[in-house]
Amino acid sequence: MAACGVDLGGTKCLGVVLDAGEIVAEHRVPTPEGDDAVVSALAGVVETLREATPFDAVGVGAPGLVDREGVLHFAPNLTVSPGLALRSVLEERLGLSVSVDNDATCAAWGERQWGAARGFDHVVMATLGTGIGGGIVADGQVYRGANGFAGEIGHMGVHPEGPDCRCGQQGCWERYASGGGLGRLARDAASAGSATRVVELAGGDGQEVRGEHVTRAVAEGDPEAIEIMDRFAGWVALGLADLANIFDPQVLVLGGGLVTAGEALLAPVRRAFRELLAGAEWRPEVKIVTAELGAHAGAIGAADLAS
Repeated sequence: MAACGVDLGGTKCLGVVLDAGEIVAEHRVPTPEGDDAVVSALAGVVETLREATPFDAVGVGAPGLVDREGVLHFAPNLTVSPGLALRSVLEERLGLSVSVDNDATCAAWGERQWGAARGFDHVVMATLGTGIGGGIVADGQVYRGANGFAGEIGHMGVHPEGPDCRCGQQGCWERYASGGGLGRLARDAASAGSATRVVELAGGDGQEVRGEHVTRAVAEGDPEAIEIMDRFAGWVALGLADLANIFDPQVLVLGGGLVTAGEALLAPVRRAFRELLAGAEWRPEVKIVTAELGAHAGAIGAADLAS
């Protein structure tokens, strides 16, 4: 039966209607500011899609800490109040059954059902973008934890004296292995007199270097950029090895904008991961693959979880 899924992001609300794994309708709007405006935007996407094709369940993926009652407690990328009861207000507004989960949890489920992790029952997904989100599938089921907050993998501490993180802690994995982390490595290299081509792509100012400049230089075959990417891959692999040690997955799915770097990132990540994983020589291979559903993963997963 068809269901609607909406991925609530920092810049856009993307909704789809999913029927037997196929997207049969799609609608998106910019994400506004404020509780009422966000709720209205979500409801508007659902109502627009319902005019196009019928469905009787809605799933929402939201960035941040979402509890088992569908309450959004903490969402640093949204301008909403802590404790926004998304599920109850949307059900009242729409007159439909609504489920709400973390957006990366929804993306992980979407990839498990219809994407790169199809056929696997033990999956961890890491979305490498501005920050790092995560989703976990264990024994073929979404793993939410005691309160629904499981999957905040970007905030694993990897360096006790590392840079401050927006979560209020120091040295979180996403400060090293996100797009921001790649940019920071490149700016450090520029300050040391390296990364010449990367700096050129940033307009000649080393302090303006971002992760996308490194990725572009790597695509050109620039050796200094490749060296930066290799160091970055080590940080990515460090977090993935920790996750594999804890959850023992069959497959690790990498999503987010950074995976567009392709094998320039994946090859050194796989090498470093094998070196860092405890007892790697005694384990079955843990596959590291890139997500297949792209920007639709969260909405597809939300719809599937609602159906």
